[in-house]
Amino acid sequence: MEKRYEELKKAEKGAIRSIVAYVFLSLLKIIVGNLFHSVSLLADGFNNLTDVISSIAILIGLRTARRPADDNHPYGHWKAETIGSLVTSFIMLLVGFQLAYSSINHLFSREQLPIPDGRTALVGLFSTIVMFSVYLANIRLAKEVRSSGLRAAAKDNLADALVSLGTSIAIVGTIFKLYWLDSAMAIIVALIILKNGFEIFRDSSFKLSDGFETEELELYRQNILTIPDVMDVGELKARSYGTNIYVDVTIKVAGSLSVEEGHRITEEVEELLSARYGIQDIDVHVEPIEKIQADH
Repeated sequence: MEKRYEELKKAEKGAIRSIVAYVFLSLLKIIVGNLFHSVSLLADGFNNLTDVISSIAILIGLRTARRPADDNHPYGHWKAETIGSLVTSFIMLLVGFQLAYSSINHLFSREQLPIPDGRTALVGLFSTIVMFSVYLANIRLAKEVRSSGLRAAAKDNLADALVSLGTSIAIVGTIFKLYWLDSAMAIIVALIILKNGFEIFRDSSFKLSDGFETEELELYRQNILTIPDVMDVGELKARSYGTNIYVDVTIKVAGSLSVEEGHRITEEVEELLSARYGIQDIDVHVEPIEKIQADH
């Protein structure tokens, strides 16, 4: 587990990188959007503010997850990262609804909004380059340390890069007297925030309720069956603790095998799942096939 703690510590650098980038860009966009009258750039700036909160929650989750097990948490604190993501999803959904409401009011308002300055489009392009660079760095680090939280943050980085690109396009369109395009883009930004918030909520709540994809379990089953002397796989369960996976499996072997041989097979199962899927906590139960048949 010591290696896993070190990997999570390295993942914190990615979360800090995102926080620094989002703080800088959100302030830049909000200030420039106010000065030069761009509703969509303002919306993009507020989107980045929610990303600051999201990145802070991920950072707190990563640091808490690295705390060792104690009397109150005998399985460790691995779920802290997932809890942080769940809290973030609520914040994103709230901001997304508020932003969508105000943007729709602007779109259908009879009040003529001022035409944004062309320099606001350059801010959007600059933000696109910055966030795409942050995405490349974070997705590389997420793969290296196997952090689902940082991987989610990296996907959010990429989405923000695309949002900023779309914002720039909308501003240019408004300059060419497509007045509705700026507010329409702000609505799209709000929808992206809502979509990301819902997806984070869905995934986090699924993991916290010990949900696990059946397709993954079937992969584990098929791989275990390739081990010599494993005649069948009985009960197979798995659950996620943050980025870690805990597996409980019952394998069926010939009743004539010795205790030592049964122990060797369990070690093979553990080594296989650890090597192929990075699973560190595996509980293997061995049942003699004759006993299973007699019970039926």
